[in-house]
Amino acid sequence: MSQGSHIVLLPGLLCDDAIWSPQIEALGARHDVFCPEFLDHDTIEAMAVDVLARAPGTFALAGHSMGGRVALEIVRRAPQRVERLALLDTGYRPAKPGESEGRGAHIKTALEEGMQALARDWLPPMVAAHHTADAALMGRLTAMVARATPALFQRQTNALLTRPDAEPVLTTIWQPTALIVGRLDRWSPLAQHEEMAALIPDTVLTVIEDSGHMCPAEQPAAVSAALIAWMARESRQRPTERFAVAL
Repeated sequence: MSQGSHIVLLPGLLCDDAIWSPQIEALGARHDVFCPEFLDHDTIEAMAVDVLARAPGTFALAGHSMGGRVALEIVRRAPQRVERLALLDTGYRPAKPGESEGRGAHIKTALEEGMQALARDWLPPMVAAHHTADAALMGRLTAMVARATPALFQRQTNALLTRPDAEPVLTTIWQPTALIVGRLDRWSPLAQHEEMAALIPDTVLTVIEDSGHMCPAEQPAAVSAALIAWMARESRQRPTERFAVAL
């Protein structure tokens, strides 16, 4: 992909562009990088439509966690606009039985005790267990969560609980695809990414060592290197049939 091309980086639940800060710096010297936030929408579908309305005409697309699910919905709706795809620490299945109860408990904490209390309870399982002792890392992640509001958290949680089953999308992906996952991710584990890699035709799976779910922040250099390699991969020829776009 040539210098000056566009990259769209999609953040995950309760994340803003700070989660991608090292990657924005690493990629920004050669590419135009756009990192939209999901502030106003409460479905994955609405988030995807909003990104498509604001993004350049064609672009490389990377999504972390919830952002990966939005990325898959973008590919479903407008595959001809996506030049290549990267999915980090994410999944493809709809909500699991009992998931709403666990997420509801976190919403209750946010509403009753505030976002600092939510960060205290929600963040530790999101990183490798020993990284909870890294005061600088946890401070950055806590500040990011604290910038959000309980109402935003409710909207994003609803989007995840009503997320579509993205399995049918995976086998249609023709773009060069990177799957990137922390070895120690307890929320979106390696096995889930191996399942996705078996379904996507042109995929490179990269395991980030010594990292949990927040790999762009936990191991920024390794993630940046994986994304630089992804951008350098040769593109496959686009399918010649006319795309059906459902915007």
